[in-house]
Amino acid sequence: MKRTASARLEFDVDGPAEFVLSIAASRDYAATTLGRPAGTAGPADSARITEEALVVTQHGAPLVVRELHDHHGTLLHLCDVGAGRVTVNYRVVVDGRLDEPPVDELDLVRYRRPSRYCESDTLSPTARAEFGSLEGRELLAAVATWVGSHLAYVPGASAPTDGAVQTLLDRQGVCRDYAHLVIALLRGLDVPARLVSVYAPGLSPMDFHAVAEAYVDGAWHVVDATGLAPRQTLLRIATGRDASDTAFLSSHGGRVTVAGMQVGAVADELPRDDVSTFVSLG
Repeated sequence: MKRTASARLEFDVDGPAEFVLSIAASRDYAATTLGRPAGTAGPADSARITEEALVVTQHGAPLVVRELHDHHGTLLHLCDVGAGRVTVNYRVVVDGRLDEPPVDELDLVRYRRPSRYCESDTLSPTARAEFGSLEGRELLAAVATWVGSHLAYVPGASAPTDGAVQTLLDRQGVCRDYAHLVIALLRGLDVPARLVSVYAPGLSPMDFHAVAEAYVDGAWHVVDATGLAPRQTLLRIATGRDASDTAFLSSHGGRVTVAGMQVGAVADELPRDDVSTFVSLG
């Protein structure tokens, strides 16, 4: 499968600030291409990421971007900006499937714990009452269906600080709210679960997307209660406990306002998805 993803972001900044961007496709460290001179692809690049560029500009001039590796192949890009309009352009072409980040025992501890937006300790009684008798593939399908049927997808209905409990009370939200509720319910059953930001070919309207991953039967599997895009096409960006670990921009310093955002993602095929099947990100 060949997938192409892009993002153009514009921000207005009222003073000096540090940007931390999380918009690049995740990959194993051997496949990292950003920051290399043209024509110096790494050993794994030809089979995975065939084209990639990230450019941050302000006042018509490119800014220096520093690259950091976060958990699970997540790439963070840092740059110092001044007052005024900042423009970010990113494009990637992925041919085939990227390697899954390795699993270690610490992951299985970390992603069972409650977190800021996934209050699994509060929702554990609900999870056990609704899904306590289920396991594996049947459990993931049931949670996805239950959350999808109990929530309405309403853009702008939730606040940036809303967690899974508030989402369940409001019965509405957007993709990150759906994912947070899925994660909280699964962790309430002692199933490791985490949030992944993704590019999502087939999503309409197009935007950054968020899904859950759950560890059952010895592997991580995608759970997307929104059903808005085929899980097979999803391209991993960032992985973490919840949205606090996966925001496309974190800033420190001057006040930042989003002035414009365009996200694109296409694939050479859009498979028919079935919520009852296991799908892994790659």
